[in-house]
Amino acid sequence: VHLQESGPGLVKPSQTLSLTCTVSGGPISSAYCDWVRQTRGKGLEWIARISYSGTVYVDPSLNNRASISKDTSKGQVTLELSLVTPEDSARYYCAYGTKTSFETWGQGTQVIVSS
Repeated sequence: VHLQESGPGLVKPSQTLSLTCTVSGGPISSAYCDWVRQTRGKGLEWIARISYSGTVYVDPSLNNRASISKDTSKGQVTLELSLVTPEDSARYYCAYGTKTSFETWGQGTQVIVSS
């Protein structure tokens, strides 16, 4: 399984960040897909998950700013994060696996929030 994250790189404060994870070599219809980010100050932070059946889990500390969805036909998982601030600057990773294990990670995509 190979994961490739993509996104805008630079986002202005208060805008909505949209990231896409393209999955190849494995069906997202039978796996759990997650978004995780790594910041300098906080280390790894889990953001959201979408199950094989489409059930969504989102970190409540993000105050309903994050949403996750998938397009099974395209093999893509999308993360949207609204009202971004500089604190949302991070390297964002998608992960693919089971309910209890991240088996495969992408290389990540860097996001900077700045005016």
